[in-house]
Amino acid sequence: MANTPALVVLAAGMGSRYGGLKQMDPMGPNGETVLDYSVFDAIRAGFSKVIFVIREDFAEAFQTTVGAKFSAQVEVAYAYQKLDDLPAGFSVPAGREKPWGTSHAILAARSEIDRPFAVINADDFYGADAYQQAAGFLTTSPPQEEKAHYALVGYQIVNTLSSHGAVNRGICQTEDGLLKGVEEVVEISRKDTDQIEGRGLDGNACLVDENVVVSMNLWAFPVSFLTELQDHFALFLAERGSEEKSECYIPTVVDDLVHRGIADCHVLETSSSWFGVTYPEDKPHVVESIRGLIDSGEYPSPLL
Repeated sequence: MANTPALVVLAAGMGSRYGGLKQMDPMGPNGETVLDYSVFDAIRAGFSKVIFVIREDFAEAFQTTVGAKFSAQVEVAYAYQKLDDLPAGFSVPAGREKPWGTSHAILAARSEIDRPFAVINADDFYGADAYQQAAGFLTTSPPQEEKAHYALVGYQIVNTLSSHGAVNRGICQTEDGLLKGVEEVVEISRKDTDQIEGRGLDGNACLVDENVVVSMNLWAFPVSFLTELQDHFALFLAERGSEEKSECYIPTVVDDLVHRGIADCHVLETSSSWFGVTYPEDKPHVVESIRGLIDSGEYPSPLL
């Protein structure tokens, strides 16, 4: 069903700050994971294929714990993010241990992406409305003529902070519903003064307005994005491929393509609640939030 969208789930990370494979950590009252709710929401929004980007070393456990639950409801595929999966002419520098970031993770799934697709993080709860908006965009966006059409689902930053530590966010500049730029800001937290502060990639501290819209890495792309992504990734490797820890981020790629006039990017502001498990202390809040959504009738219990 190539006329219906696919969902690419970025699940290769082990969650270093969280301290374990949080993608498989039970959060629902019957052992459901955050990812279970994400796939459930995607299926009922009309997604017809789910592609899990994982690492080979935990593939069997992941397929048994997560993927097998949905194989009867939706087409399920797996892709492995490998450190040495690089374009011709490039090699892994000495000392490099981790793959090359979220852009590299999408490229890991390139052989399985055969239709318009959305991208999510495996450990973030995005909410039903977010998937409905992404699916709606992917099935009704206008033809690509002068430029390609992308989208991201945006959340107010005040609704995406953790009480237990700093977070990184892509802060969006918008105009008439279109993305004009994405600024990666790191180490964002609410200070004792009640102000939200972070640090730009230039290292300088900055204040962040609590009403700004941020990207939580829920993107919507046509298949043609893969070609642009491959070209950008090759340029990234040429410039920074010798570094041990450099990463190629999706927002950076989109920002470049928007500024070059190759694509536009619609910002779909959602009414959904977002929450995540960046730190172990975040888990009780996630558990309580899911229970509240079940009590209000948003989800059945058990989920599957």
